[in-house]
Amino acid sequence: MLLYNFLLLFYHLSIRLTAIWNPKANAWVQGRIDWEQNIKAKLPFHEQPIWIHCASLGEFEQGRPLIEKIKSTYPQIPMVLSFYSPSGFRIRKNYPHADLIIYLPSDSPANARRWLDLLQPRMAYFVKYEFWLNYLFELDRREIPRFLIAGSFRKDQIFFRWYGGLFRKALEGFKIIFVQNKSDKTLLKNIDNPEIIAAGDPRIDRVTEVATSPKIIPAIADLAQRAPLLILGSSWQAEEKILNAFLQKHPELPYSIVIAPHDISETHLKEIEKNAPLPIQRLSLAQVSELLPATRIILVDSIGLLSSIYQYGKIAFIGGGFGAGVHNILEPVVFGLPTLIGPNHRKFPEATTLIRDGGVFEIRDEEDFAEQILALRDLDRYNHAVKINQDFIDKNRGATDLIFEQLMLRK
Repeated sequence: MLLYNFLLLFYHLSIRLTAIWNPKANAWVQGRIDWEQNIKAKLPFHEQPIWIHCASLGEFEQGRPLIEKIKSTYPQIPMVLSFYSPSGFRIRKNYPHADLIIYLPSDSPANARRWLDLLQPRMAYFVKYEFWLNYLFELDRREIPRFLIAGSFRKDQIFFRWYGGLFRKALEGFKIIFVQNKSDKTLLKNIDNPEIIAAGDPRIDRVTEVATSPKIIPAIADLAQRAPLLILGSSWQAEEKILNAFLQKHPELPYSIVIAPHDISETHLKEIEKNAPLPIQRLSLAQVSELLPATRIILVDSIGLLSSIYQYGKIAFIGGGFGAGVHNILEPVVFGLPTLIGPNHRKFPEATTLIRDGGVFEIRDEEDFAEQILALRDLDRYNHAVKINQDFIDKNRGATDLIFEQLMLRK
């Protein structure tokens, strides 16, 4: 633990240094100022809370169906939702189903003790990953049960290395580890103590719920009437460059385009508009006036609409796969859309499964992208991908209810 705490101290100091010029690191630092006072402002809770920790927005979406299931069944139980990343906190800081939403203080023995002294949680849920050892071991010392939700494991992780004993011990302290599939369960076969349950991914329940009552977006519906809709979702510059190259080479193809960038800063939006090879219009302008006759591309300049936009789509191209990791592919998959992603998807078992089965397609460059888009013009190939995606969703619903039932049995 001494080495772990020393490395963490160095890591946190580096974030503080980076915060001088990096806005995300600065948000990380500023969000943790006065965290004790932020908790005290909400105390005392009328009952011991459940503490749920999510690294960022993606993990929140996995935990969200369970949070709402518990809150609807036991509205008297307070829910404390913590985030590590500014992106998760910033978007969900007003989430109505949690009684306290807060950054998790940096992992240290003192912070872990003070955090638990203040919250006094009845139990703790950690979603997918992020194993902060001081918090986990302090929960054990206080005999507060902890559970891992939607766990996802790979054989190259530290738990399965010769030097990973401390992290294996952290896994052993969970009362139940709910994993996403049988492969995860197999990887954990030598981990002692916790019960391992292959429960599936609660995000599938979440995207299914959204798909049953999506928001109506008239401007997008209008664009989709003009030509089949190719949706670039949660994009970064790498994906935007690939799409632009394709449109420049194939302007004759009958596609309308929606670009929903991950970064909706004005600087990035103007960059997209400048580089667009076809007439482009911002969604906000189309909503308050009308969709211009020449418009071929709608640029989404707000958040919270993308999951509903996919209802109008023909094909999806999801961002992140050329960077830290692909964003949520389940949002287009639930509508059956054949989906293209970059190569960095190994942390996402649903991507691996759907690439294998033929509903999702990995691309590595502009040539791969063009090849897949052109191939999907074949109706049989297209319909096969749609069916694969629909079947995947149908077969994998129900994780939330399974996890909830098990938790209520062990509470």
